[in-house]
Amino acid sequence: MRLTLVTDAWCPQVNGVVRTLERTVRQVELLGHQVDVIHPGLYPNIPLPLYPEIRLALICPGLGRRIELSDHVHIATEGPLGLYARNYCMARGRRFTTAYHTHFPDYLQRYLGIPAAWTYAYMRWFHRRASRIMVATSSLERELATWGFRRMARWSRGVDMKLFHPGNASERQPLALYVGRVAYEKNIEAFLQVKLPHGFRARVVGDGPALAELKLRHPQVEFTGALSGEALAAEYRRASVFVFPSRTDTFGLVLLESLASGVPVAAYPVAGPRDVLEGAPEGVGFLDEDLGTAISLAVARGNSQACCDFVSRYTWEKSTKQFLENLVPRLGSGEPEKNCPTHRNDRKSWRPRQSSLLLAR
Repeated sequence: MRLTLVTDAWCPQVNGVVRTLERTVRQVELLGHQVDVIHPGLYPNIPLPLYPEIRLALICPGLGRRIELSDHVHIATEGPLGLYARNYCMARGRRFTTAYHTHFPDYLQRYLGIPAAWTYAYMRWFHRRASRIMVATSSLERELATWGFRRMARWSRGVDMKLFHPGNASERQPLALYVGRVAYEKNIEAFLQVKLPHGFRARVVGDGPALAELKLRHPQVEFTGALSGEALAAEYRRASVFVFPSRTDTFGLVLLESLASGVPVAAYPVAGPRDVLEGAPEGVGFLDEDLGTAISLAVARGNSQACCDFVSRYTWEKSTKQFLENLVPRLGSGEPEKNCPTHRNDRKSWRPRQSSLLLAR
C-alpha cells in the first residue's frame, strides 16, 4: 500500500501532533507500506503570526500528482496544505480520511475573539466529506458530535516504553515537572502559581512563544528549553509528579510518557487527562479543580508501579492498527457509496476550490 499523508504540522515543529504523525509513519513503514509525507517544508512557506515555528505553505505545485500515486490519502490538519489536498480529492472523487487533533475554534475565540461557532463551521465543512474523521478519545467524539461532525472513528495513541521507563528510585527528586509547548493555551501559569509541597521545585521542559515572558515572571522556576530522546526521558525519571495544567488538549502524549516513567499525573478534571486516565487504579492520576491539591495528592499517594502497569495498554502498534483500519470503510458499516467525496456532493462550500486546485497540480 502507498499512503499519502498531508500535514501542515511537521518537523522541526515539536508538539504532540508531529510526534504522533512521525511515530505512525515509522510504524506503517515497518509493516511494509510506503508513506509519502507532504509537509510545508517542501514548498514556499511563511511563518504563522505569533507562532513563527509553524510554517504555512503558500503554494504546493505537484501535490496533485503525488496524490494520484497513492492508494489512500490521509489529511492530518486543516491548514493550507490540508485544504489544497481536500479540494483536490473532492474534485477528483478521491476518498480520503482526516483527523481532528487540535481545538483551534476554542483557541481562536480565546486569543483573537473569533466566535468559536464560526471556526467550527469551517472545521465541520472541512471534515464533512471524509470517509472517516479520526479522533483520539470518546469525550472528543461526543463533543464534536454536538457540533454536527459525523463518521468519526477512534485513533488512540501510544508510548515508547523502551525509552520512557522508571529507571532507578535513586534518580527521583522533589520535582514537579511540566513537559510540552510553552504556549499560552497550555495554561502553564496556573502550574507556576501553585504553592508546591515543602522542598519541591518546579521545572518546565519545552519551548514556545510564552517562554521568554514566563522566565521573567517566574525566575525561581527551572526552564530547560526543548529536549528530546534520552535527555527528555531522564527529566521524567527525575520527577516525583507530572503536572498537566492544560484545559483544552484533546489528548496529551506527555501524560503517557510520564506514566511510563512511573510518574503520577496531577491535572484538572477535564477531557484529555480524564480520558487518558479512565479506569486507572489508585496512585496513577489525581484530578482536581484545585491544581495544588492534585499535586499534593500525587506526591503523597502516587504509585510508580501502578503507573507503569496502567500505561502498558497504550502502544504504538495498537494505535497504528487503528489508524490503518480507519483508512478504508468498515465492512458491514452500512455506509452507502454516495458518501465517497465528490465535487458535486460538496455544494455547501467556502469556494476556495478552483484556485487551490490549480496551485496543487
